[in-house]
Amino acid sequence: MHSEYTPKRPESLIVEDADGILTVTLNRPDVHNAFDEILIDDLHRLFRSLSDRADLLAVVLTGAGESFSAGADLNWMKRAADHTQHANFEDAMRLSNMMDALYALPMTTIAKVNGTAMGGGLGLCACCDIAVAADPAQFALSEVRLGIIPGVISPYVIQAIGIRESHRWFQTGERFVAAEALRMGLLHAVCAPDALEEAVDAILRELKKGSPDAIRASKTLLREVAGRQLDDTTRRETAQRIAGQRATREGREGLSAFLEKRKPDWIA
Repeated sequence: MHSEYTPKRPESLIVEDADGILTVTLNRPDVHNAFDEILIDDLHRLFRSLSDRADLLAVVLTGAGESFSAGADLNWMKRAADHTQHANFEDAMRLSNMMDALYALPMTTIAKVNGTAMGGGLGLCACCDIAVAADPAQFALSEVRLGIIPGVISPYVIQAIGIRESHRWFQTGERFVAAEALRMGLLHAVCAPDALEEAVDAILRELKKGSPDAIRASKTLLREVAGRQLDDTTRRETAQRIAGQRATREGREGLSAFLEKRKPDWIA
């Protein structure tokens, strides 16, 4: 990890960095891994410090204890209740900046949802590229029941589950189970709690079969092409992207390995 990252509250995060995989565990199980202004700042600076880590294939985000994350810490929310509108805006922007830093990471991000994800915790899940949950996990966008709205997380959640699904869950605030989250597209897989580790490891093994450069380029492609009009400009740009990738060292190595019936060197 880069030296410029020094957490303000080290005990709230467990960071493991090994073999190209960085695992970040939210470690506040006594408050269901809810985040306050300190944890938000620590996560933001951590994610920012990872943005130029060319050696990382993936970042895995999970929680300690029974919950993934309950969202906002109640004591933090109590303090915010006495803030001016501008102070609340600044608070919200700090949360937004943290979410965006996670969303913008160039390597694959995986939410390993070990338990309940509420509000902003669900937002963290939606910010990740891939999400896998243990089947007892429950989810909710419960902000309306507290008299507020899921403002900061809304772009990521709507992108993950779509506008139609968002209409219901944003307005009712009701809980839903992992199977429902899978159906609506928030999750990619659901498994038994004792199989969660292996389920994520299986995804990581699949990632390791791909070209690291191509995986990152594919993530960039998704972000920049999604939602665009399919016109001549888009078609030419996407053709230029694949042409450029074919000319890279890994592009040439991948094709050579396929033709020579051997594994490419990034696997070896």
